Amino acid sequence: MRVLVAGATGAMGKELVPRLVDAGHEVFAMIRSESNKARAAQLGAVPVIADALDRAQVEAAVRQAAPEVVVHQLTAIGHVDTRHFDRSFAATNRLRVEGTDNLLAAARATGVRRFVAQSNGAFTYTRTGGPVKTEQDPLDRAPISQMAPMIAAVEHLEKAVLGAAWTEGIVLRYGAFYGPGTSMAPGSEQLEMIRKRKFPIVGDGGGVWSFVHIADAAEATAAAVENGGRGVYNIVDDDPAPVAEWLPELAAMLGAKKPMRVPRFIGRLAAGQAGVVLMTELRGASNAKAKHELGWHPAHRTWRQGFQVAP
Repeated sequence: MRVLVAGATGAMGKELVPRLVDAGHEVFAMIRSESNKARAAQLGAVPVIADALDRAQVEAAVRQAAPEVVVHQLTAIGHVDTRHFDRSFAATNRLRVEGTDNLLAAARATGVRRFVAQSNGAFTYTRTGGPVKTEQDPLDRAPISQMAPMIAAVEHLEKAVLGAAWTEGIVLRYGAFYGPGTSMAPGSEQLEMIRKRKFPIVGDGGGVWSFVHIADAAEATAAAVENGGRGVYNIVDDDPAPVAEWLPELAAMLGAKKPMRVPRFIGRLAAGQAGVVLMTELRGASNAKAKHELGWHPAHRTWRQGFQVAP
């Protein structure tokens, strides 16, 4: 198949594009500037240039590639400052709204039959009820103000993709990424904070996280490109775990002392309200649907196994 990947030179794209090429697909990489041409070519893709926020450029790029499938992996997430969570996600929110609309408009104009989009299943589920959510559970209906724009952008993306009756819309709710190129890669700021005991457990540390190794997420995405059906899939490992469980284990793997514990009000001062939510109120996600319908099984079934390799 002819496949266009938007966001082809990011952490996910670097894992995904070679897998699609190796599977025999003709892959086009939508890149923002000439400077990324060589990088896209090294991955095995044919570069097409467009600013995702410029609708005319996006339409021209999609027409040039004439893909059967579009994969939307556009993000602009660097280090996440939980004290300014809204600022950290502002550029990505715009890509998830304007970029999604531009890609969908171009895909419709060129007759794309399948549209696969990156969503977020790590920080977005409702914070009430049981600790592990399925695709049938709602996203957070009462987010804190710092997280509201991010969740609104995710909802816009999902509704737009799933509501496009002219194509097969697939939404992948990825868990928290770790591994090469991610915020939890070897030597990353986040892992260094854990190593230096600057990443404490806030409150009871009861927030449940679902992780996924970036390579496993890419495998799931390739499966969705080839075999997915319209709908939402959680792309996470088999082992959702509270912060109070995974953080000390990761610290031990890094050769660090146990993380400090601080009460919620101290956590709020240091990490903001969003930091407290991430530590104490998150819900994890189930991957049962993706395993059953996509035939995907993460090689790193648990963060315990994956972190042993990733750090």
